[in-house]
Amino acid sequence: MGKINWGRVVVGGLLAGVVLNIVDFVFFGVIMKLAIDAAMQALGKRPGAMDSLVPLFVVLDFVYGIGVLWVYAAIRPRFGAGAKKAVIAGVAVWFFAGLLHSVGGGRWGCSRSRCTRSERSWSW
Repeated sequence: MGKINWGRVVVGGLLAGVVLNIVDFVFFGVIMKLAIDAAMQALGKRPGAMDSLVPLFVVLDFVYGIGVLWVYAAIRPRFGAGAKKAVIAGVAVWFFAGLLHSVGGGRWGCSRSRCTRSERSWSW
């Protein structure tokens, strides 16, 4: 088995993190903004209460990106290269990264039973 090129994993992971941050901004900052503000009010918090947690979510997106590239680099020698393997790596990290998402969601009082359906479907 070949060695993992950590430089490429980190650079590719950071690029993936940029894409994830853009997607999160569009979804949570634009599409779901009103629903999230309503959820915050239902939890007894002010709208925009999550704004202070944005740096945490930005960092988590970069961790996700590096994780996806690391999994892909790890499975590539065993299963081969290609888009299908990249999707498998992405889905695997998405599944396991639910733990990181729960850490972030718990910080603002959102448990799986208390979030909006759209937010849950996006993250799980």
